[in-house]
Amino acid sequence: MKIILKPVGIIRSPYKNVSEAPPQGVYSKKDSVIHIFPEFQEALDGIMKYEYYFILYWMDKAERNLLKVVPRGGGRKRGVFSTRAPSRPNPIGLCLVELKKVEDCDLTVNGLDAVDGSYVIDIKPYFEDIDSP
Repeated sequence: MKIILKPVGIIRSPYKNVSEAPPQGVYSKKDSVIHIFPEFQEALDGIMKYEYYFILYWMDKAERNLLKVVPRGGGRKRGVFSTRAPSRPNPIGLCLVELKKVEDCDLTVNGLDAVDGSYVIDIKPYFEDIDSP
């Protein structure tokens, strides 16, 4: 099986390395800019319709060979699929952000935990009625 991902943009974040980034986006109080590559600009049509979006991004600095980690806060090691740890077989980040502004191909968002230079894989609107149990 071959899976091909094509980044749709790049993140311009105040967090220059992993140690600066918050453990989850909810703890981020700083704005970031998501620059959408011009070939995908048309996909931004209507994006101001919603206030919150899920950002899926590639965590290129994460380890990919760990299947068990000690979760944040301690405890015993457990499988990465039961944690929000960045180290996992496919290090895809998921973060719920507030969309603040759109200028051309740049989205200013709040609540993103990604490191500067991370590639954006996809953007999806948050819907309270289907995204919250």
